[in-house]
Amino acid sequence: MDLRLPKLPKRRLLAAGAALALLAGAGTWTAAASDDGPAVHRQDRIMRMTGAGGAKIDTSYFTAGDPSVKRPAVLIGHGFGASKDKLRAQAEDLAGQGYAVLTWSARGFGKSTGKIGLNDPKGEVADASHLIDWLAKRPEVQLDKKGDPRVGMTGASYGGAISLLTAGHDDRVDAIAPQITYWNLSDALFPNGVFKKLWAGLFINTGGGCERFEKQLCEMYNRVAVNGKPDEAARKLLTERSPQAVGDRIKVPALLVQGQTDSLFPLGQADATAKAIRGNHAPVSVDWIAGGHDGGNAETSRIEGRIGSWFDRYLKDDKSADTGPGFRVTRTGGMDSTNGSAQLRGASGDRYPGLESGLRDIPLSGREPQRVENPAGAAPPAISALPGAGGGGLDQLSSLGVGVSLDFPGQHAAFQSAPVGDDLRITGSPKVRVHVKSDSEDAVLFGKVYDVGPGGGQKVLPSQLVSPIRVEGAKAGKDVTLTLPAVDHDLQKGHRLRLVLASTDLGYASPAQPATYTVSVKSDLKVPTAPGVKTAATPLPAWVWWLPASGAVLAVLLLVTARRRAATPAPDPDLEEVPLSITDLSKRYAKSVDRYAVRDLSFSVEKGQVLGLLGPNGAGKTTTLRMLMGLIKPDAGEIRVFGQAIRPGAPVLSRVGAFVEGAGFLPHLSGRENLELYWKATGRPAEDARMDEALEIAGLGDALARAVRTYSQGMRQRLAIAQAMLGMPDLLILDEPTNGLDPPQIREMREVMIRYARGGRTVIVSSHLLAEVEQSCTHLVVMDRGRLIQAGPVAEIVGSGYTLLVGLADDISEPMVDKVAALPGVASAVRADGGLLVRLDGTEAGSAARLLPELVRLELPVESMGPHRRLEDAFLTLIDGGNA
Repeated sequence: MDLRLPKLPKRRLLAAGAALALLAGAGTWTAAASDDGPAVHRQDRIMRMTGAGGAKIDTSYFTAGDPSVKRPAVLIGHGFGASKDKLRAQAEDLAGQGYAVLTWSARGFGKSTGKIGLNDPKGEVADASHLIDWLAKRPEVQLDKKGDPRVGMTGASYGGAISLLTAGHDDRVDAIAPQITYWNLSDALFPNGVFKKLWAGLFINTGGGCERFEKQLCEMYNRVAVNGKPDEAARKLLTERSPQAVGDRIKVPALLVQGQTDSLFPLGQADATAKAIRGNHAPVSVDWIAGGHDGGNAETSRIEGRIGSWFDRYLKDDKSADTGPGFRVTRTGGMDSTNGSAQLRGASGDRYPGLESGLRDIPLSGREPQRVENPAGAAPPAISALPGAGGGGLDQLSSLGVGVSLDFPGQHAAFQSAPVGDDLRITGSPKVRVHVKSDSEDAVLFGKVYDVGPGGGQKVLPSQLVSPIRVEGAKAGKDVTLTLPAVDHDLQKGHRLRLVLASTDLGYASPAQPATYTVSVKSDLKVPTAPGVKTAATPLPAWVWWLPASGAVLAVLLLVTARRRAATPAPDPDLEEVPLSITDLSKRYAKSVDRYAVRDLSFSVEKGQVLGLLGPNGAGKTTTLRMLMGLIKPDAGEIRVFGQAIRPGAPVLSRVGAFVEGAGFLPHLSGRENLELYWKATGRPAEDARMDEALEIAGLGDALARAVRTYSQGMRQRLAIAQAMLGMPDLLILDEPTNGLDPPQIREMREVMIRYARGGRTVIVSSHLLAEVEQSCTHLVVMDRGRLIQAGPVAEIVGSGYTLLVGLADDISEPMVDKVAALPGVASAVRADGGLLVRLDGTEAGSAARLLPELVRLELPVESMGPHRRLEDAFLTLIDGGNA
């Protein structure tokens, strides 16, 4: 049966309004101040749909600015298990940028009625078209012609799929930006014919139970879960509700955002989407973020900024809008062994390279056949990832080079390469040809490629990903090509690649009957390198290249020149989008040879971050900020702001706003008069001050008209912040902005910083209030005695201790708690909200990698596992460690 909607004609008859939503009640309007623009108005209403059960859909409509101005519209869909309420911040931001934004709760979620149909063309997809009908009747929405609004769609996961599906079913959609979603739900839940049982179970559980789904979906799940393998009817049903079913009709510009830490919808799903839409001759850009359904960094600020630019280009027809490169991937260097920093950098290419670009053959040793046992009941299962628990910290452990995977002896075969002779960046899906023979008709294997360090002690499974494969007709022996998980991973010189073929995996269903497999490799491991993708890394200093060639000339110049004034270094194009990059910065105390205020300091700050600069008194924080402002000169090293070297009076400092060591105001003048006087002193045009925007973010209100001498300490601080914000600089530097403020004022200051950074700008704040830093900052730089102790995301630094929070789906008995406390490497285990607090003893046995398999062996209902520590604990540990 063809469940697809027919293509909807551009011209609509007035009678089609009956098929649209009728108001179930009067709409409710609210207004909220946006970050940088006019107030955003929100109207909530329930709309009644026709067909497929006549569901009532809960919606919110956001607009801002002059209602007489026509503007494009944007539909935002939510993730599975969520509702429209999760989308409010993004909707308000887009409304403030000049869009009419409509969010809604899909059938079965939030306040919307109806059965969950997993984006049924006759249900959820038809609902989205009805919402477009409604937008076409709004007087403020721009129309391409009658009944056809200029509209884009975005959303993550479930909401990303509805973006793709609606674009295929309804040709009024003009641009899309789906995130971390699927192209074929059958391929995602039944990859290569293997049932992804844990994720499928989470789907049903998150949806509220089987009875909340359409009957045929519930029956399909029960059938597959009992049999342990998908049948043709199950595959057909999910395929018909997937974007692939209408792939030849998706012909609009598409920005595809996919997660690298995602065992639910891995990178291959976005690869298939990109190939199909590009084949329809539509513009496509692909962005691999550091997060995904298994956790990690979702890079929300950057991605939402890029989506806004994408819609500016293809909905507003702004040809100057920067839509970014054809391909971008976020890369992390892990933990630096010298200073503990964790770096995220973007790498990009002009075109999306696919998953097989720049293949390199890596020979594997031990090609003789190996025996693999599939145990009865497929237990104990190997562990690659714990689906849905990455947000608890497993992804962080993997990214820091800590292996959390487990393969049982006798249940896997391993084939290993020689140590690589140089660094190797794997970008895409490795492939290998293998021979499989079984004493049963079918064999199920799970392929994965480990990064193995020198000596074999360090073993890491990139992104905790595994590729399952069902080999039918394996009793006679069969050659198959195994496509391994798509990753972006840096294999360091001297490391090896280890191909593992396991018979079981915790996340998947394996045959319950015992079986014996014989496997061997028939080819080299083909590894993609994507040579056209370049990392935006800090380049080597220019002298590395020109010194050998010009050494003789320079020697002559030094002999004949008594004093040579250093020229300002040329701009660095690779850093022009990086707000701040500090390299090997040092500053000695006056008249001292070996006493440093700052020594060998290196770190960088990206757009949209609120970075906290932490350290005890005398750590060098204020000295660093003064050098950054060009107020004092470093003895060594380099500071670059947006690629420009910092010198006193450097033009790029016009993009920097600062509040360092207080601000002076004329007490008899009002707050506004002080700000106007300050801006005049800069010599820049009055319209460039963007004073109203700065004042709205600072929230000074009526106090602006009063003399400054009447201000409280908190109001003076806010006025100083507003002064630093004048001109809306791209980089805002605040030195102890909460000094002298009471708790309510501190909370307001926190909100000021968060609002300022949300628009893609960057804030650096130096503070000693650790609790406030933990709530307001996204990233940290910890200093002590002038040196960098650690740098990275707040969650990563806080989560690097020996105490783990183990989230549990159900309560457990006290004897079970005692069993956990008695495990090797565990110092103690106590109950906590939602699970257990487990303190490790710091030995080799006391590691998260070893604890997880033990918890699974005890049959604990583990939902998540991650570090548990306050910033104060982390800070004191780091400082004590730095002083040891």
